[in-house]
Amino acid sequence: MTAADRALGVGIGWRPEIAEAVEALAAAGGVDWVEAVAENVCPGHLHPSLARLRERGVTVVPHGVSLGLGGADRPDPGKLADLAARAEALGAPLVTEHIAFVRAGGPLTASPRLEAGHLLPVPRTREALDVLCENVRIAQDALPVPLALENIAALFSWPGEEMSEGRFLAELVERTGVRLLIDVANLHTNHVNRGEDPAKALAELPVEAIAYVHVAGGIERDGVWHDTHAHPVPRAVLDVLADLASRVSPPGVLLERDDDFPPPGELASEVAVIRETVTAAARHRASPAEGGTARPRPEPGAAPAGARERLALGQTALLAGLVAGAPVPHGFDAARLRVQSRALTAKRAGVVAKVAPELPGILGDGYRPAFTGYASGRPMRDGYRRDALDFAEHLLSRDLPADRAARRELTDWWRERAGVRPPGRTARLLRAARTAWTGARA
Repeated sequence: MTAADRALGVGIGWRPEIAEAVEALAAAGGVDWVEAVAENVCPGHLHPSLARLRERGVTVVPHGVSLGLGGADRPDPGKLADLAARAEALGAPLVTEHIAFVRAGGPLTASPRLEAGHLLPVPRTREALDVLCENVRIAQDALPVPLALENIAALFSWPGEEMSEGRFLAELVERTGVRLLIDVANLHTNHVNRGEDPAKALAELPVEAIAYVHVAGGIERDGVWHDTHAHPVPRAVLDVLADLASRVSPPGVLLERDDDFPPPGELASEVAVIRETVTAAARHRASPAEGGTARPRPEPGAAPAGARERLALGQTALLAGLVAGAPVPHGFDAARLRVQSRALTAKRAGVVAKVAPELPGILGDGYRPAFTGYASGRPMRDGYRRDALDFAEHLLSRDLPADRAARRELTDWWRERAGVRPPGRTARLLRAARTAWTGARA
């Protein structure tokens, strides 16, 4: 048995906002381990709370969100090196990521790079699986510990899919030997949004490949389930967890909570309910199945010629429709893509508000509508901090906000961080004239 195969127990997602509550839970035996978003971990300067947990022997697993292994491009060596460094800094037995794409465009399509700022589903086709498998093997070879991949929640489906989710995951494991992080909340989300049966997905999964399980809350609005990680875990998600735990003893189960954090007592109660659900389901397990069994690594193979380019074209067209105001690609549900587009904008506004809290402070109730107007048809570039600066410049270039004191405060904020003066009225007129002249000549 390797370090990655050992039982983790019941855990909770560590977040800075609830660091004190997580430490108290760990000290009291309420949680056995924690998971931290990998991109928020600085290897040379661990958050004091994470350092204390490590000193007490609490396992910390880094959970990546930006690698985009389901994308058309090969994994970025720099991002892989960063993920490896975080695993080593935390002494983690494994690292986890997602079966998703997060960006598109670039050299494969000779088009501008587009960032989603969110995990988007890959098409469940043979060709997309070929690309995913090659990307997974590249990642496995670059990481110092085993890799586990998570199934994601989705609001829409790709046209022309060839496999169910369970079959897609099973073939991925068979071809790469990768471990699985099964999110039962995402299975429930896909049941509501895409009509997919969680029981069928669990029946098709190679349960011996499960590294651990995610549990989270969400909310249903207008027939669409939103995987918010900001609401209590509903009974329906606990039922999927019970079904999984009746089939196999999961090495670990973890509660995710990313926003609207409840009091520590409520967090502790949610963790306790998860523990009780797994324990009760184990009593009805037909026969003990061993989780975490090491699987042989198949021989590596490259994706077929042209597969990456074709996948890149499809993902770029989709992402352009979601974040850049392009037409909805043929075969997609336009209504669902509009819901997804609004969700991406709302998430983007929320993250910008977190990394630049001064902006909602300056703009007040006008922050959300102003950001929505800015983001409409305007993709994010170079991350959320750059997005915050671009948003501020967008407002100032239009003499907004209308309140002079607020505009002066926003100007000072922008100047302090951008290091240059915001464009004045003359500069804006000249830029508009140049744009008009260029367009006329084209």
